[in-house]
Amino acid sequence: MHNQTAEKYNLNFRLPEYAHEIYKSLDISLETFNGDSTWELPVPATYVIDSEGMIRARFADADYKKRMEPAEVLQILRSLKSS
Repeated sequence: MHNQTAEKYNLNFRLPEYAHEIYKSLDISLETFNGDSTWELPVPATYVIDSEGMIRARFADADYKKRMEPAEVLQILRSLKSS
């Protein structure tokens, strides 16, 4: 709601004006989904954080189709567990 978590990590962006009508034509209501009229979306991100709160890996890309590979996440988690 309100992209609060994304905002805390500076992982949100405002859609340009021209995109508002495109989203509306696809029956996507960000105003309803977000609970406000900011027209913001979160940037997809993956963080691997150890038990002491240290960020051990991170990946963020505004292109929602690009994500950290699950195998890479598992490899990092396994290395944390063994150390």
